[in-house]
Amino acid sequence: QVQLVESGGGLVQAGGSLRLSCAASRSVFWFDAMGWYRQAPGKQRELVASVTSDGTTNYVDSVKGRFTIFRDNAKNTLYLQMSGLKPEDTAVYYCNGWKIVNVEGAKADYWGQGTQVTVSS
Repeated sequence: QVQLVESGGGLVQAGGSLRLSCAASRSVFWFDAMGWYRQAPGKQRELVASVTSDGTTNYVDSVKGRFTIFRDNAKNTLYLQMSGLKPEDTAVYYCNGWKIVNVEGAKADYWGQGTQVTVSS
């Protein structure tokens, strides 16, 4: 399996910033897309931000204007820059990479271990 290793989580006050890192064992351009998911207490996991191999980015509405996803190919690393953090951003954040493996749309998914982000009010 491809390995994804996250770092950068922690405790921050509302309005603060954090940058999450996801170090990959493969080129970040090997994946068809990469993204950051989060799972907050009492909620289902949601896709927060994604970037496709051509550089197209997408964000869930609740983080638009505050979060930025980007890749550094030289470091084989995916980042999530988070600013203007809110208590509702508190969650375990997971790095994900996926790749289409057949014409029927089946995907191979690769996951990081998760990193806790806690935003205090």
